[in-house]
Amino acid sequence: MKYILLLLFFIGIPCFSQEKNTPIKVDSITYYLELSNFHKNNYTYNKALEFGKKAVNYATRNNLEKGLADTYLAIGGIYYQLKKTDDAIENFIRSLAIYNNLKPSSNIAFCYYNLGLCYLDKNSFAIAENYFDKAISIYEQIQIPDAIELINLQKGIIYKKKGNINLATALFKNIISKNNIDNLFETKAEAYYQLAEINERNNPKKAIDYLEKANALTSNNNISQKLKIIRKISTLYNKTNSVNQSFYYLKRYVHLKDSLSAINNDSIGEAAFERYIANEQLKTIEKMDKENKEQEKSIKFSKLISILSIALISILSLLSLSLYKNNIIRKKTNQLLKEKNLELEVQKERAERASKARSEFLSTVSHELRTPLNAINGITHILLEDKPKESQLTYLNSLKFSGNYLSTFINDILEINRVESNALEVEHINFNIRELFQNIMDSFVEIANNNNVICRLNIEETVPSFLIGDPTKLSQILINLINNSLKFTKDGDVWVNVFQTGKDGNCVDLHFEIIDTGIGILKEKQETIFDSFTQGSVEINRKYGGTGLGLSIVRRLVEILGGKIHLESELDKGAKFYFDLAFPIGEEIKVEKKTGLGYDEQWLIGRKILLVEDNKINQMITKKMLERKQMVCTIIENGEDAIEHLEKHRNEYDLVLMDVHLPGINGTIATEEIRKFDMQTPIIALTAISLDENREMLLSYGMNEVITKPFDPEKFYEIIATTIISRNGN
Repeated sequence: MKYILLLLFFIGIPCFSQEKNTPIKVDSITYYLELSNFHKNNYTYNKALEFGKKAVNYATRNNLEKGLADTYLAIGGIYYQLKKTDDAIENFIRSLAIYNNLKPSSNIAFCYYNLGLCYLDKNSFAIAENYFDKAISIYEQIQIPDAIELINLQKGIIYKKKGNINLATALFKNIISKNNIDNLFETKAEAYYQLAEINERNNPKKAIDYLEKANALTSNNNISQKLKIIRKISTLYNKTNSVNQSFYYLKRYVHLKDSLSAINNDSIGEAAFERYIANEQLKTIEKMDKENKEQEKSIKFSKLISILSIALISILSLLSLSLYKNNIIRKKTNQLLKEKNLELEVQKERAERASKARSEFLSTVSHELRTPLNAINGITHILLEDKPKESQLTYLNSLKFSGNYLSTFINDILEINRVESNALEVEHINFNIRELFQNIMDSFVEIANNNNVICRLNIEETVPSFLIGDPTKLSQILINLINNSLKFTKDGDVWVNVFQTGKDGNCVDLHFEIIDTGIGILKEKQETIFDSFTQGSVEINRKYGGTGLGLSIVRRLVEILGGKIHLESELDKGAKFYFDLAFPIGEEIKVEKKTGLGYDEQWLIGRKILLVEDNKINQMITKKMLERKQMVCTIIENGEDAIEHLEKHRNEYDLVLMDVHLPGINGTIATEEIRKFDMQTPIIALTAISLDENREMLLSYGMNEVITKPFDPEKFYEIIATTIISRNGN
């Protein structure tokens, strides 16, 4: 009795005397639902339902319809996991009654899906199938195709239970044929499991093959599904007399079952702790009695052993208590981390929304500026051709320069928006790098001569002439860097060097350098020189002009192509920009070079042009420019009238200039309608291309070419002339 009292003294230390830290409480639906979901995932369903009811009270109190619907949906999910199907159905229907007054969403579809599961468990197949069909309809409407396969899986289970094995098998095989993406792994695993059940009687080996595939797809986090599959594999191996394989999977099943039991028992708890001590006491007493009977001659020794045993048990008890307290602290820490993660996610979403709003604003502003800028440039061009007075010529040239500068600025804004919005796709086409770089260098001859700069191109002989890559983006990078070097270099040199630094099979590594002897860049400014709207200093911006976007565009384009831009520079000693890119080696392409002028002005004389444009100023300017080249221009202000006019006057016009943004139906839809009865007349799009538009998209509607506002007059005439000749042949 003395030893038992000593033991009770040791274990009488209170296990729960430490005060619980009160978590920071945030009164919101999101907070309560997060806590409810946390407890549901940890199988403490009473706590999960308690926080769910708090969310209901909060939503009701604050008249939050969607929040109330979300809460009933969450509570229904808890009851469904508890196998309380009727309670689950009641909450899902409450949720649905509110959702039906809101816009279609994934939550409504998920609610229908859960109702289908409930009635499937109740063997009410017709009702279950009806709810699954409604869920599919909404998922298709909101374009979430991955969820449809999960519903098709449940419909397959219905057909299987109803005995329609062929239809069920077809559905399951359609699911497993889908590509392996994260959202479908567990769905495909369940489809394999269902196919195994269908084949286990007549073809157990095929059933085992299906189960092995299901096991490979099932995540270790989904222990319940893993258990079901492994148990079935063990059973089928036993049926086929593969005892070793059956025993192997049975051991895995027991191990996972123990893991699941550990998950379901979050903590030892007071009652479990007391039972543990009581069991240890009983074992100790039994051991003492047994030792007293077997070793009557050594009573003193037995008492010493008993005391040591009790002391050991007490130490173990204290260790268990320490582990229990550490477990509580760990849970509180995890909960705090989870709350902080939620806060970080909210801040991340806000930052993304702000970035998207900025991008859309700049895109809209740059797009809307193009129309009036087109009027400015067009009127300036017309006035300059009208032989103005010498006193007026200076002002008009200044106006032309300002218009061109503003055009460049707007184009840079649009390009940086396009790059930052990840709207660019990398092309992989065959191109001649020597020809590409030489053409770019030739385009800078006039600027180089004006600044008394000698431009040198050096492409190492080992560099293959034909590569596979994106020549458009590589050209943008080179043009921006050469233009930057020429702008800041007077009476000097600019080098463009390309070296081969490595070769791996059919792929080469190239090193690109653009070096100049210009004014250089201060060391403290070099870290920010690639940021948007950044130049070396205010004085440089005032003296040399520019938008400060060119190098920002270069950096992003180099990163898109898989490289990184670097800079070496000293003040008054020039600058060196360099980067490395990898290219697969291409095949030699023989191209016939074009000779002669781009077009002949005689091609334009007497041509009948239909202009579809709603802006009065642009009508006047475009018509004036056409008439200066002796073309005949007819104006229509909207797409509907253009369709009707061209249908009545088929093949009367040599070309149609179609503005994309028109009142009523826009220019793309109008072009589609015209192409239904007229495939011959060329149609050229007039547009201020934005982030949502590109040349390929406009051509897909049946247009032959695209002229971007504000357009360069010579380019305007050239595109019209070449389009008419290439289309009509005369």
